[in-house]
Parts: sequence; C-alpha cells; structure tokens
Amino acid sequence: MRSMTGFGQAILQDRRVKISVLIRSVNHRHADVHLRVPKLHLSLEDELREQTRTEIHRGRVDVYVDRTPVKGRGYRLEVDDSLMEQYYQALQRIKKQFQLQGEIDLRLVPRLPDLFQFKEPDHVEGSEKRLVLRALGVALRSLIRSREREGRNLKRDMLAEATRLRGATRRLSRCAGSIDKRLQEQGVAANPAGEAGSGTFKGSINEEVVRLGSHVEMLSGLLRDHGPVGKKIDFLLQEVQRELTTIGAKAPQLEVVRLVLGGKESVEKVREQVQNVE
Repeated sequence: MRSMTGFGQAILQDRRVKISVLIRSVNHRHADVHLRVPKLHLSLEDELREQTRTEIHRGRVDVYVDRTPVKGRGYRLEVDDSLMEQYYQALQRIKKQFQLQGEIDLRLVPRLPDLFQFKEPDHVEGSEKRLVLRALGVALRSLIRSREREGRNLKRDMLAEATRLRGATRRLSRCAGSIDKRLQEQGVAANPAGEAGSGTFKGSINEEVVRLGSHVEMLSGLLRDHGPVGKKIDFLLQEVQRELTTIGAKAPQLEVVRLVLGGKESVEKVREQVQNVE
C-alpha cells in the first residue's frame, strides 16, 4: 500500500551536463502529472509523462527537471561574424582617420563586447536524453519509497479500525440470533418486513450482518494488498456504511445501536485515511 503523498529526488551527471530531477506528489482522484522542464527538454515531455504514469497510478505529481552544463561543456560557443566585421571596419577607420601605427592585435578580440555568446544546443543529444530518463527513474524510485513509508503508517491505522469492525460484526451476529428468537416468539417471521408483533424490531438483521461480515473481510484483504487499492476501499466502505445503517434501522435496540455507531465511527476513520491512499 502506498500513500499519495511523497517526495523523490535524483542528481546524475556525465562529462557534459548535470541533471537534477525533483518530484512531489499529493492527493488527487486520478494520476495527474505536471512537468517543469528546460526548453531544451520540451521534446522529452511525452516520454517523461509516460514513464511517470507507469509508476504512479493515482495522485497529482509535479516533476521538476533542471539542467546545469558542466563548466566548459554543455554549451555551444558562437561568434557573431557580422559584429566582428563591424568591429574590424571601425578599427580600420579609426587607424586611417587618426593615422595610428600598428596592426590590430588578436588579443583585443576576446575583449570586444557581445562578440562571443554561449548558447544551449538546438536539440537534446541521445546521451543527455538517456541521462534525463535515468535520473527520472531514480527519482521515481525515491518517491515510491517515500509513499510506501507513509503507506505503512496508513495501513497500520486502517487495519486497527478493520479489527474493531470485525469485532463489532461478531457481536452483531450474536444480537441477530437473539433478535430472530424474539421475533419467532412474538410470531413475526425472521424475514425482512415483519409488520406484526413488536414495534421495536422491523425484521431479522441476519442477512445484513452476513453481508457486513463479508464486506469487512474484503476490506481487511484489500488493506493487505500491495497494489493500488484506494478507490476499491472507498467503494467498499460505502457498502459497509449501507449495511450498518440498515441494521440500525431494523433493530433499534440499545446494544445494536451502540455497535452500529461504533462501526460507523470506524468507517469514517478509514474513509479519512483512504483519501491519501493510491
């Protein structure tokens, strides 16, 4: 079981560039991936998003990719030839106009403003693409470990509530047996809508208790599952809540009401926790 909340990071470097990937995830009904990448990596967005969705099945995921060229590498040095020509012509005019001696020294060239420019490559190279995808994979594994740690805490808390629900179901089963006996004694069929006899009981709760027990066992099984179970648990909790409500309505005696209220309290606690489960 995984939480939808987590954090992962990876930094990888080759001889040309350092790639940093940071991932944050929070609750969301579906898998919602948002990317923040350098301009050079825009062509990789589809692959980055697909790789992320392969690992993360639910939650909003923000992926930040940063690119830092290693000193002296990762950029392309360009010379503005047109500007150099203008500098040269201007220096020649100055030399002629003021009758200056000497030649234009090459050592002057690096000092000329805006003549040299460092630019990023026009397209991402294969080696850098592989580095980016590998860094994303490492960051995703880090994120998953973070989500699994939080998931273990959620699982522990929800299993405790499932145990309480199982206990309440056993006690309700005993209550169902005594209610059936009383209904039979009063001449009311131990079957749904007994309108005759006592106004306290509206019928047997045996079927509802059996279904409740089945739902609680399924809930316990899902809580031990390793896959994405958040939506399944949320749906199952609705069924548990429905059975508890029906039981409380059909047999409003003190012991049953107390058990139903305790069961509903456990359902709400699990429902709160499952909102953060993948």
